[in-house]
Amino acid sequence: MTKQLIYVGDPMCSWCWGFAPVKRALEDLCEGRAEFLLVVGGLHPGTTEPQDDERKQFLEEHWHDVGERTGQPFDFAILDRDDFVYDTEPPCRAAVTMREMLGNPTTLAYFSALQQAFYEDGVDITETDALTTIAIDFGVDGGAFKDRFLSQDMRKATIADFGIARSYGVSGFPTVLVREDEDYAYLTIGYQPLEQIGPLLEGWLEGTLAQEAGE
Repeated sequence: MTKQLIYVGDPMCSWCWGFAPVKRALEDLCEGRAEFLLVVGGLHPGTTEPQDDERKQFLEEHWHDVGERTGQPFDFAILDRDDFVYDTEPPCRAAVTMREMLGNPTTLAYFSALQQAFYEDGVDITETDALTTIAIDFGVDGGAFKDRFLSQDMRKATIADFGIARSYGVSGFPTVLVREDEDYAYLTIGYQPLEQIGPLLEGWLEGTLAQEAGE
Protein backbone atom coordinates (compact mmCIF):
# COMPACT_ATOMS: atom_id res chain seq x y z
CA MET A 1 0.00 0.00 0.00
CA THR A 2 1.22 3.50 -0.78
CA LYS A 3 2.40 5.55 2.15
CA GLN A 4 -0.27 8.11 3.02
CA LEU A 5 -0.18 11.33 4.97
CA ILE A 6 -3.66 12.30 6.10
CA TYR A 7 -4.32 15.94 6.96
CA VAL A 8 -7.47 16.55 8.99
CA GLY A 9 -8.53 20.17 9.23
CA ASP A 10 -11.19 22.80 8.69
CA PRO A 11 -10.84 25.89 6.46
CA MET A 12 -12.22 28.08 9.25
CA CYS A 13 -9.99 26.66 12.00
CA SER A 14 -7.56 29.38 13.07
CA TRP A 15 -4.84 26.94 14.12
CA CYS A 16 -5.17 25.27 10.71
CA TRP A 17 -4.54 28.68 9.16
CA GLY A 18 -1.54 29.09 11.43
CA PHE A 19 -0.38 25.66 10.26
CA ALA A 20 -0.85 26.48 6.56
CA PRO A 21 2.84 27.12 5.77
CA VAL A 22 3.77 23.90 7.56
CA LYS A 23 1.13 22.01 5.58
CA ARG A 24 2.57 23.30 2.31
CA ALA A 25 6.05 22.21 3.41
CA LEU A 26 4.74 18.75 4.29
CA GLU A 27 3.15 18.55 0.84
CA ASP A 28 6.56 19.28 -0.69
CA LEU A 29 8.22 16.61 1.45
CA CYS A 30 5.62 14.04 0.39
CA GLU A 31 5.74 14.81 -3.33
CA GLY A 32 6.56 11.63 -5.21
CA ARG A 33 7.04 9.74 -1.94
CA ALA A 34 3.66 9.53 -0.23
CA GLU A 35 0.04 10.25 -1.04
CA PHE A 36 -1.21 13.40 0.71
CA LEU A 37 -4.92 13.15 1.56
CA LEU A 38 -7.32 15.76 2.90
CA VAL A 39 -10.09 14.94 5.35
CA VAL A 40 -12.32 17.76 6.57
CA GLY A 41 -13.13 17.43 10.23
CA GLY A 42 -15.90 19.97 10.79
CA LEU A 43 -14.94 22.49 13.47
CA HIS A 44 -18.39 24.04 14.00
CA PRO A 45 -20.73 22.53 11.40
CA GLY A 46 -24.37 23.51 11.53
CA THR A 47 -24.01 26.66 13.65
CA THR A 48 -27.09 28.82 13.11
CA GLU A 49 -26.72 31.79 15.46
CA PRO A 50 -24.51 34.85 14.89
CA GLN A 51 -21.61 35.47 17.26
CA ASP A 52 -22.47 37.45 20.38
CA ASP A 53 -20.08 40.02 21.84
CA GLU A 54 -18.49 37.55 24.23
CA ARG A 55 -17.78 35.09 21.42
CA LYS A 56 -16.40 37.85 19.19
CA GLN A 57 -14.02 38.93 21.93
CA PHE A 58 -12.89 35.34 22.45
CA LEU A 59 -12.25 34.88 18.73
CA GLU A 60 -10.35 38.14 18.44
CA GLU A 61 -8.08 37.26 21.37
CA HIS A 62 -7.62 33.72 20.09
CA TRP A 63 -6.75 34.87 16.57
CA HIS A 64 -4.22 37.32 17.99
CA ASP A 65 -2.61 34.46 19.92
CA VAL A 66 -2.45 32.25 16.83
CA GLY A 67 -1.00 35.08 14.76
CA GLU A 68 1.68 35.85 17.34
CA ARG A 69 2.75 32.22 17.60
CA THR A 70 2.68 31.35 13.90
CA GLY A 71 3.32 34.66 12.12
CA GLN A 72 0.21 34.24 9.99
CA PRO A 73 -1.80 37.41 9.16
CA PHE A 74 -5.39 37.92 10.33
CA ASP A 75 -8.11 40.33 9.20
CA PHE A 76 -10.47 40.95 12.10
CA ALA A 77 -13.10 42.98 10.23
CA ILE A 78 -15.49 40.05 9.82
CA LEU A 79 -15.87 39.96 13.60
CA ASP A 80 -17.45 43.42 13.45
CA ARG A 81 -20.45 42.00 11.63
CA ASP A 82 -23.54 41.30 13.72
CA ASP A 83 -24.91 38.80 11.19
CA PHE A 84 -21.89 36.55 10.69
CA VAL A 85 -22.66 32.90 11.50
CA TYR A 86 -19.57 30.76 12.16
CA ASP A 87 -20.86 27.69 10.32
CA THR A 88 -17.86 25.75 9.05
CA GLU A 89 -19.86 23.14 7.13
CA PRO A 90 -20.11 25.10 3.83
CA PRO A 91 -16.34 25.56 3.31
CA CYS A 92 -15.75 21.96 4.36
CA ARG A 93 -18.35 20.88 1.80
CA ALA A 94 -16.72 23.10 -0.81
CA ALA A 95 -13.40 21.34 -0.23
CA VAL A 96 -15.09 17.95 -0.54
CA THR A 97 -16.77 19.12 -3.73
CA MET A 98 -13.47 20.23 -5.20
CA ARG A 99 -11.92 16.89 -4.21
CA GLU A 100 -14.70 15.06 -6.03
CA MET A 101 -14.23 17.21 -9.13
CA LEU A 102 -10.46 17.61 -9.38
CA GLY A 103 -8.81 15.28 -6.85
CA ASN A 104 -6.67 15.77 -3.76
CA PRO A 105 -3.72 17.81 -5.06
CA THR A 106 -5.91 20.64 -6.36
CA THR A 107 -8.13 20.42 -3.31
CA LEU A 108 -5.19 20.95 -0.97
CA ALA A 109 -4.43 24.21 -2.81
CA TYR A 110 -8.12 25.16 -2.79
CA PHE A 111 -8.28 24.49 0.94
CA SER A 112 -5.35 26.89 1.44
CA ALA A 113 -7.05 29.48 -0.77
CA LEU A 114 -10.20 29.26 1.36
CA GLN A 115 -8.13 29.82 4.49
CA GLN A 116 -6.39 32.82 3.02
CA ALA A 117 -9.66 34.30 1.76
CA PHE A 118 -11.23 34.05 5.21
CA TYR A 119 -8.40 34.89 7.55
CA GLU A 120 -6.25 37.25 5.50
CA ASP A 121 -8.76 38.84 3.11
CA GLY A 122 -11.88 38.86 5.29
CA VAL A 123 -14.06 36.97 2.78
CA ASP A 124 -17.14 35.24 4.20
CA ILE A 125 -16.50 31.69 3.02
CA THR A 126 -19.77 30.44 4.44
CA GLU A 127 -21.41 31.98 1.34
CA THR A 128 -21.92 29.84 -1.75
CA ASP A 129 -20.95 32.59 -4.19
CA ALA A 130 -17.64 33.23 -2.42
CA LEU A 131 -16.79 29.54 -2.41
CA THR A 132 -17.68 29.29 -6.09
CA THR A 133 -15.61 32.33 -7.06
CA ILE A 134 -12.55 30.84 -5.41
CA ALA A 135 -13.22 27.49 -7.10
CA ILE A 136 -13.33 29.17 -10.52
CA ASP A 137 -9.76 30.34 -9.93
CA PHE A 138 -8.79 26.66 -10.01
CA GLY A 139 -10.29 26.08 -13.43
CA VAL A 140 -13.65 24.54 -12.64
CA ASP A 141 -16.88 25.67 -14.22
CA GLY A 142 -18.71 27.85 -11.72
CA GLY A 143 -22.15 26.51 -12.51
CA ALA A 144 -21.02 22.91 -12.33
CA PHE A 145 -19.26 23.53 -9.02
CA LYS A 146 -22.28 25.26 -7.51
CA ASP A 147 -24.66 22.51 -8.62
CA ARG A 148 -22.41 19.83 -7.15
CA PHE A 149 -21.78 21.84 -3.98
CA LEU A 150 -25.51 22.26 -3.32
CA SER A 151 -26.33 18.60 -3.96
CA GLN A 152 -27.36 16.13 -1.30
CA ASP A 153 -24.53 13.86 -2.41
CA MET A 154 -21.96 16.44 -1.36
CA ARG A 155 -23.72 17.07 1.93
CA LYS A 156 -23.57 13.33 2.64
CA ALA A 157 -19.94 13.09 1.50
CA THR A 158 -19.01 15.92 3.87
CA ILE A 159 -20.71 14.19 6.78
CA ALA A 160 -18.82 11.04 5.81
CA ASP A 161 -15.55 12.97 6.10
CA PHE A 162 -16.53 14.12 9.58
CA GLY A 163 -17.10 10.45 10.42
CA ILE A 164 -13.71 9.43 9.04
CA ALA A 165 -12.05 12.05 11.23
CA ARG A 166 -13.85 10.67 14.29
CA SER A 167 -12.87 7.12 13.34
CA TYR A 168 -9.23 8.17 13.62
CA GLY A 169 -9.93 9.60 17.07
CA VAL A 170 -9.43 13.16 15.88
CA SER A 171 -10.97 15.74 18.19
CA GLY A 172 -8.92 18.84 17.34
CA PHE A 173 -7.41 20.46 14.29
CA PRO A 174 -5.03 20.37 12.61
CA THR A 175 -4.23 16.70 13.05
CA VAL A 176 -1.81 14.93 10.74
CA LEU A 177 -1.53 11.16 10.54
CA VAL A 178 0.81 8.87 8.65
CA ARG A 179 -0.54 5.57 7.39
CA GLU A 180 0.96 2.50 5.79
CA ASP A 181 -0.99 -0.72 5.27
CA GLU A 182 -3.44 -0.90 8.19
CA ASP A 183 -1.24 0.93 10.66
CA TYR A 184 -1.36 4.64 11.34
CA ALA A 185 0.25 7.04 13.76
CA TYR A 186 -0.22 10.68 14.66
CA LEU A 187 2.44 12.99 13.28
CA THR A 188 0.91 15.89 15.17
CA ILE A 189 -2.26 16.67 17.09
CA GLY A 190 -2.60 20.43 16.94
CA TYR A 191 -0.16 23.03 15.68
CA GLN A 192 3.54 22.22 15.62
CA PRO A 193 6.27 24.08 13.72
CA LEU A 194 7.99 22.44 10.78
CA GLU A 195 11.29 22.09 12.62
CA GLN A 196 9.61 19.71 15.05
CA ILE A 197 7.56 17.53 12.73
CA GLY A 198 9.53 17.78 9.48
CA PRO A 199 12.34 15.46 10.68
CA LEU A 200 9.76 12.97 11.98
CA LEU A 201 8.01 12.90 8.61
CA GLU A 202 11.33 12.56 6.79
CA GLY A 203 12.26 9.63 9.00
CA TRP A 204 8.96 7.94 8.29
CA LEU A 205 9.24 8.54 4.55
CA GLU A 206 12.73 7.05 4.55
CA GLY A 207 11.67 4.11 6.74
CA THR A 208 14.10 5.01 9.50
CA LEU A 209 11.48 6.00 12.05
CA ALA A 210 9.66 3.25 13.90
CA GLN A 211 5.95 3.76 13.42
CA GLU A 212 3.63 3.29 16.34
CA ALA A 213 0.42 1.75 15.10
CA GLY A 214 -2.83 3.49 15.90
CA GLU A 215 -5.68 1.74 17.57
